[in-house]
Amino acid sequence: MNEADVAVVGGGIVGLAHTLAAAKRGARVVLFDRDERAVGASIRNFGLLWPIGQPTETYERALRAREIWLDVIKRADLWHADVGSLHLAHHQDEQDVLAEFLATTPGARDAGCRLLTPAEVAERSDVVVQDGLLSALWSPTEINVDPRQTIPGVAEVLARDFGVDVRFGTAVRGISMPTVETTAGNWRVQRVFVCSGNEFQALYPEAFERTGIRRCKLQMMRTAPQPGGWALGPTLCAGLTLLHYRAFSHCESLAPLRQRFAEELPFHLEHGIHVLVSQTADGRVTIGDSHHYADTHDPFEREDVNSAILDYFNGFAAVPRPEITERWHGVYPSLPDGRTELIAHPEPDVTVVNGLGGAGMTLSFGLAEEVLACP
Repeated sequence: MNEADVAVVGGGIVGLAHTLAAAKRGARVVLFDRDERAVGASIRNFGLLWPIGQPTETYERALRAREIWLDVIKRADLWHADVGSLHLAHHQDEQDVLAEFLATTPGARDAGCRLLTPAEVAERSDVVVQDGLLSALWSPTEINVDPRQTIPGVAEVLARDFGVDVRFGTAVRGISMPTVETTAGNWRVQRVFVCSGNEFQALYPEAFERTGIRRCKLQMMRTAPQPGGWALGPTLCAGLTLLHYRAFSHCESLAPLRQRFAEELPFHLEHGIHVLVSQTADGRVTIGDSHHYADTHDPFEREDVNSAILDYFNGFAAVPRPEITERWHGVYPSLPDGRTELIAHPEPDVTVVNGLGGAGMTLSFGLAEEVLACP
């Protein structure tokens, strides 16, 4: 029988993060994923490490994850853009939320967040629509990576630098500690982390039965490569994003903003649309996204949702080559009650980690260190 100290099930960002945390502690780790390469939510996202979206209770976790990301990026020599972000305010109610956020969030101020004037925004970004711009929240902590390049790169670092036995194309059939049964034979291990993401019903479905966990489907798009080495600069977003991330949920000024959007953009609210703009290693611009929640989703995309995303994008930014060359959807598990993650122990020495929602890239490395620190 094969042997290891730790087995990790799932080769997305959550599984990779727990693999790294275990390997750093000197454990012999084997990582299993049923697919030949990562194809799920971890490669279908913006590639954004987004601490600014995190509420106070997970902001420090996000900053710690950022530190780990920078080390992994350096080890793998991966493209990244340490460019920060701009939340753009073209309406007074949006500016009110940004001002209240800064006044009530000392951690963000300590990290360097501040309000910029339109002239200061123009110095940082030639993409922003200046007409009607009142201000922008500048945050220096956001980093852009290319997920389709970076996720495989992290797996390579785990194998090369930390001696992890990475086994893509190997499905885990069942776990009965200390045995992990796979399609490539059985393994004897001391501890297992099940980080199966969207496939949360495959192992220990009873651990999820009463959590209300559901799947979130999102639609995204990508342009052709931009000309002449053009760079986006800071990641961009606008007023709708203030409704989406919990970092702003405590702001009393959010209520009138929400009311205005309910009157002016009811379709966007109905379909969970807020718009982020990031860039890839080859210069393409990623634009999205929408959010639909259900246990099971149809495989089709709605063009009216894509059109609404692009209409809102065109209101605050303009890139040199706006034509869309790719459209896709991603699906990730999400908890409905505000919890930032699901941690369960369905049997001794087995830990299920899931339900990070859209914050997997931002939080996983920090969360994994916390989980591994628990006996």
